[in-house]
Amino acid sequence: MKSKTTRTANLFLASSQHSLAKQNLPRIVECLQQLSEEEIWWRPNSSSNSAGNLVLHLCGNVRQWIIAGLGGAEDKRERDREFAERGPIPRQALVTQLRRTVRDACRVLARLSEDSLLLKHDIQGYHVAGLDAAFHVTEHFGYHTGQIIYITKLKRARDLRFTHLPVIKKKSSR
Repeated sequence: MKSKTTRTANLFLASSQHSLAKQNLPRIVECLQQLSEEEIWWRPNSSSNSAGNLVLHLCGNVRQWIIAGLGGAEDKRERDREFAERGPIPRQALVTQLRRTVRDACRVLARLSEDSLLLKHDIQGYHVAGLDAAFHVTEHFGYHTGQIIYITKLKRARDLRFTHLPVIKKKSSR
């Protein structure tokens, strides 16, 4: 029987995969589908990033921290280029790159062990445990997903209906 710690590690890894692949990735793809090719590269001001830049940044971050950092692949990230890009990289190319990156990261997360979450890794100048790296990526991905959603809401001026809260029916007082 698996120990409680092993079950917790497996639950964390499964939750991380779910957050990346089943929650945030579909929302980003939906936003990119709703934006025109021009709007994907729109910046509200010179200090802000476009949705396209954020997608490139997420791909770079996930590859560096999970695929290279935890998975052992070569780290070829050029972080400054993620933000310098002005497009237009076509929507479908961005979607394909993001899907591939998330798929590859989920494969790495699926094969990690409890012990690998405790091992220290040098990633982007930080000395972090595998657990910290996986948590960082999951949180970071969600943060930028929210920014892409906000850009889409600004451009579409409507609710994207990503949050579906349950309707609670009041009991009749009769």
